[in-house]
Amino acid sequence: MRLPAPLSRRNPYLNKKDFGHVLVVAGSPTMLGASALCSLAAMRAGAGLVTAAVPRSLNLTLQQKIVPVVMTLPLPQTPQGVFSSSAFFILKKFFLKFNTVAIGPGLGLHPSTCRLVYRMVEYYPGPMVVDADALNALAKNKNPLMKAHGPRILTPHTGEMARLTGKTVAEVEGNRKKIALDFARRWQCVIVLKGHRTVIASPDGKTAVNSTGNVGMATAGSGDVLTGMIAAFLAQGMSPFEAARWGAYVHGQAGDKAAKAKSKVSLIASDMIDFTSRMY
Repeated sequence: MRLPAPLSRRNPYLNKKDFGHVLVVAGSPTMLGASALCSLAAMRAGAGLVTAAVPRSLNLTLQQKIVPVVMTLPLPQTPQGVFSSSAFFILKKFFLKFNTVAIGPGLGLHPSTCRLVYRMVEYYPGPMVVDADALNALAKNKNPLMKAHGPRILTPHTGEMARLTGKTVAEVEGNRKKIALDFARRWQCVIVLKGHRTVIASPDGKTAVNSTGNVGMATAGSGDVLTGMIAAFLAQGMSPFEAARWGAYVHGQAGDKAAKAKSKVSLIASDMIDFTSRMY
């Protein structure tokens, strides 16, 4: 598919702010790589600026994991070293600074962190990509979705979708398109139901099935990369449905190119970030 206008960068007079600022809220002591992958994917997918929010004690470690082009924002944490719910009040002061938020990869499910997720999902006024542990938090309490002040894109794999809907994994796999669309309509969000032939569904009834990707992409961190890509496309001005559709397509195409070069067996998440540049 030909890249849409926001991603073509044909206007020489634009600057980094014109391509959007993504805030990534991700990571915990044992899953800091999720924050790095999501942030780097957002940069490689064309975001002009990316800030990675992280529990305060992990800030220096994260800076060593990611390239210098990603900024970091240390935030309050619990005694266990994960995000504290009080981090919300700092983030709220910066809401207008960011064009979109990606939240969830590697967060963990500490009760204080879940409260942060609920507040962010409900109160952030712009578009947001919700993934991983943020989805698991919402499986316990979906009310913030109905109160959300901006568009929300949820990116569950089959197991996460089963938890969100109360269905079995087999039920989700057996009727992926209908379940995704029903949930999108019920909770007024865009759904990206990951897996073989990823399904994208919007609350207005639009659906798409992605044709790119391969089994080699079933590897740790692949979803974190997709979350960063979708967030980058949102920040560059795409609608939630189009950002989700293009995110799935570019993510799968980069994975296909990486698998061809390195084999499906050897494919790792960072390869998808590296091969994203072959898409443009």
